[in-house]
Amino acid sequence: MSDRQAEQATDLVLEYELDAPTEKVWRAISIPAFRERWLPGGALADAEPVLTTPGKEIRYRLRDDEPPHLESLVAFQLRPNGQGGTTLRIVHGLADARVVPRPINDNGNGRTLMRAA
Repeated sequence: MSDRQAEQATDLVLEYELDAPTEKVWRAISIPAFRERWLPGGALADAEPVLTTPGKEIRYRLRDDEPPHLESLVAFQLRPNGQGGTTLRIVHGLADARVVPRPINDNGNGRTLMRAA
């Protein structure tokens, strides 16, 4: 999958306000010895980040340990919150080519009704 700039509708997006400064949070997500405490290397498809923007964003590729072993991409985005802390935004989405999103109906303005035969 190509580098996804925009979040997709199926992505899981979480946002946290942390009391720690951005530099400290960056160390926790980017230094392997610290990252290993909360994100074990076995969950990663590759221990090296897919993308790194120092102090702002880091992306890892994850792989399920059970079949069908789907891969996903998780991005950790940091920004100072103006109060000495950090806003941590986590965007987690499937990156496996085997996953095909459900098509959206062209006439999907209302509820879907099912009728019994």
